[in-house]
Amino acid sequence: MGFYKNLSSIFLLFTLFLFLIALGHGQETHLSIPDSITQKTPKQLVEALKSASSKHTQIYEQALIQKTKQNQVLATYYFEIGVFSYAKDNFVKAAYYFKKAILLTKETENSEFLCTAYLKLGNSYLKDWKNQQALDAYYTALDIIKRGGSKEDAIRANSGIIMIRRRMKQLDKALEVCKHTLQLTENSTFKNQKNHVNMLTILNEIFLTQRQYDSVLYYTNIGIKMSEPISYHIGTIDLYTKKGTAYLEKKELKKAFDNLKIAQSYLENNKVSQKKSILNLNYFFAKCHYEQKDYARAIYYLEKTKEIIDQKDARNERVLDIYKLLAKCNNKLGNKEESAFWFQKFTELHTRFLEERDQTFNKMYNKDTQELGDAIKALETQKERGDARLKKYGIVSLIVLLFTFFVIRGIYYRKKEANKTRFEQLIQKISELESQETTKINIAKPVLKEVDIDDEKIDKILKGLDRLEHQEYFLNLDCNLRTMAKKVKTNATYLSKIINTHKEKSFNDYINDLRIEYVLKRLKNDRKFRSFSISSIATEIGYKSDNSFTKHFKAKTGLNPSYYIKNIEKLEQQSAN
Repeated sequence: MGFYKNLSSIFLLFTLFLFLIALGHGQETHLSIPDSITQKTPKQLVEALKSASSKHTQIYEQALIQKTKQNQVLATYYFEIGVFSYAKDNFVKAAYYFKKAILLTKETENSEFLCTAYLKLGNSYLKDWKNQQALDAYYTALDIIKRGGSKEDAIRANSGIIMIRRRMKQLDKALEVCKHTLQLTENSTFKNQKNHVNMLTILNEIFLTQRQYDSVLYYTNIGIKMSEPISYHIGTIDLYTKKGTAYLEKKELKKAFDNLKIAQSYLENNKVSQKKSILNLNYFFAKCHYEQKDYARAIYYLEKTKEIIDQKDARNERVLDIYKLLAKCNNKLGNKEESAFWFQKFTELHTRFLEERDQTFNKMYNKDTQELGDAIKALETQKERGDARLKKYGIVSLIVLLFTFFVIRGIYYRKKEANKTRFEQLIQKISELESQETTKINIAKPVLKEVDIDDEKIDKILKGLDRLEHQEYFLNLDCNLRTMAKKVKTNATYLSKIINTHKEKSFNDYINDLRIEYVLKRLKNDRKFRSFSISSIATEIGYKSDNSFTKHFKAKTGLNPSYYIKNIEKLEQQSAN
C-alpha cells in the first residue's frame, strides 16, 4: 500500500512539474504588446515590420497575427515584407519571411502563390550564396509547376538552377538547361523582355567559363539589341562588360577597352548603383591594365572595388578574382608583404568556396541520379494499382498498364542512348589522352593558373605531387592527406591549401580524379583487369568498398563501371571482327 502511495505522490509531483514547465513556456512566448502597437492597422504593422530590428520583430508579428484571422491574408503580408527586404538586399530577412509565408500557404490549395513564394525564397538564398538551400527551393517550385504551373515560372526556376550549376562548374549541365530555357522563353511572355536578356546574360557567362569567346560575341550582340530598346540598363552594362571580357581573353585589348568604356558610360549616365555591375566592370578594367603591364593602374581599379565590398560579399566569386589579381599586381611591383597578404586572403576564401561547392555538388548528384529512379518507382506504383483494378475495370486497366510499359520503355531507351553517348565521348577522350600524354581527360575540374608568387617551397611540393602521381601512389589504400603530406615533406593543412589553390579542387577530388582517370585507361587496355569483380577493381585502385568506387566513377563519368566494362568488351570484339 505504501508503495502505491509513494507512486501516486511521484506521479502528482511529475504532473505538477510538467504543468509549471508548460506555464513557464507559455509565459515566455506570450508577449505583452503595448497599446500603441495594438491600435495599429495590419497595413501599418506590415510597414513597421519592414524596417523593424530583430529586437522588435516578434512583438509586431504577434500583433499582426492577432489582427489577421485568415492564414492566406497573413501569408500575403509576410510575402510583402519578404519582397521589400529582398529589394533592400537584406536576403536573410527576405528568406525568413518567405518561409513563413510558405508555411501558412501549405495549409491552403493556393499552389500559384506557393510556387511564387518558393521562387522568391530560392532567389533570396541564391543572392546570399546559400546554393544548396536555393537548389531545394527551385526544385520544389518545379515540382509544383509540373502539376499545372506556368511556363514563365518554369523559366524563373530554371534560371536559378542554371546559375547554381555554373557556380559549381557543372557547365555542360548548365548549358543544356540554359538552351532548353531559352526555347521556352521564345514562346512565352518573356520574349524580348528583361527575363529574355537575363537568360542571354547567363548563357554568355557559361560560354565565358568554357572559353567559347566567339559564341560570347555573337550572343552579347543579340542581347544588346534586345536590352537597349527596352532601356534595360543593367542588362546592357552586363552584356557590354562580357563582350569586353571576351575581347580581353582573345588578347584584343583595344576592343576590350572600347566595350568596357561603353558599359561604364551606361553605368554613369543612368546612375546605376548595382554592386555586381560595378564590381565586374572595375575588375575587368583592372585585368586589361594588368595585361598591359600597368600594374599601378590595375591596383587603382581594384582599390575602387574594395571600397564597396562588405562582409557578405566574401561569398561572391568575383571577390575571389579581385584578391588574386591584387596579389599578382603587388608581386609585380615588388610589394611582397602586400602581395602575401592578398594571397592569404585569396587562399582562405578559395578553400571556403571549394567546401561549399563540394556540399552543393553532392546535393546535385543525388538529385540528378535519383530523378530517373523516382520516375520509374512512381510508374511501378501506377502499374501495381493498375493490376489491382484489372479485375474491376478490365480494358481500361489494360490500357493504363500498356501506357506504363511504353513510358518505362521510353525512359529505358533514352537512358540507354544517353549512356551510349557518354561512353563514346569518354572513349574519345581516353584515346586523345593516350595519343598525347600531356592532355588530361576532361572529367576533372579545370586547373586554376598559379598565383604569380615566387615560392620555392610551393614549387617543391608541387614537384613532389607530380612525382607521387608518376609513381601512382594514389592507388594505395592508405593514401590520405596526412600520409601524402609526409611524402612531400610538409603538413596536412599546408598541402590541402596548395591543392585547393593550384589544382582548384579539394584533396578528395584530387585523389578521386587520379584514380578514375587511371581505371578508365587500364580497363580499356587490360583485358585481364576487366575480368575482375567490381569489388576487386575498387580495392586495386585504392577504394575500401565497391560502393565508394561506383559512386565516384559515376560522378565523374555519368556511367556505372559495369556498363563501361561491358561496352569496352563489345568495342574490342567489334575491332577483332
